[in-house]
Amino acid sequence: MSRTKVEAFYATLAGLHAEPRTELEYVNAYTLLVAVVLSAQSTDVGVNKATRGLFAEADTPEKMLALGEERVREHVRTIGLFNTKAKNVIALSQLLVERHGGAVPADREALEALPGVGRKTANVVLNEAFGHETCAVDTHIFRVANRTGLGPGRTPLAVELAVMAATPKRFRRHAHHWLILHGRYVCVARKPKCGECPVYASCNWPEKPKGNSVAVQTADDIPVQQ
Repeated sequence: MSRTKVEAFYATLAGLHAEPRTELEYVNAYTLLVAVVLSAQSTDVGVNKATRGLFAEADTPEKMLALGEERVREHVRTIGLFNTKAKNVIALSQLLVERHGGAVPADREALEALPGVGRKTANVVLNEAFGHETCAVDTHIFRVANRTGLGPGRTPLAVELAVMAATPKRFRRHAHHWLILHGRYVCVARKPKCGECPVYASCNWPEKPKGNSVAVQTADDIPVQQ
């Protein structure tokens, strides 16, 4: 994708959602971290249903430890891999108390040292909670980056680096969320909605249909992340 197309691509998506946010529900950096850990291989909707009750009881590492693994497991049992995730939530809470005074560190290395936290989870927390310019490559971003030509790559890390290199600085803060929104609601996996795509002109996908009757969408056409 040329620099001119990249600028037009992001400017259009920014016009639809000026301040995009994650769809995971959280009340502070700690609950965000827990929600992201729980969201691995699970939907945001499913995680939100489980964490509403959990976070009402425990919204700090100290409270989570007091709650205990068994009670955490009961709250998250509707989520995939809930046994392992409950253990990780307790373990990461313990390390946050022991190493960071109960606070979530705004540091990639420190975050990735926590149980259940990999690069993608760290990127989400750094971006959403601390405003860092990061890109957490999930299946949506991996697809959009490769399909459009924005940041092609064979691995999530390769795509992340390519996307960040291609993205102008003024768009980097929210690029992660714009790409997820676009992949979740427009550039979907099986039947991408090219006829409704607001960034059709910028996209370099060789299989996209010729012609597009929709030049610009309004923000109401795509669900807004809460």
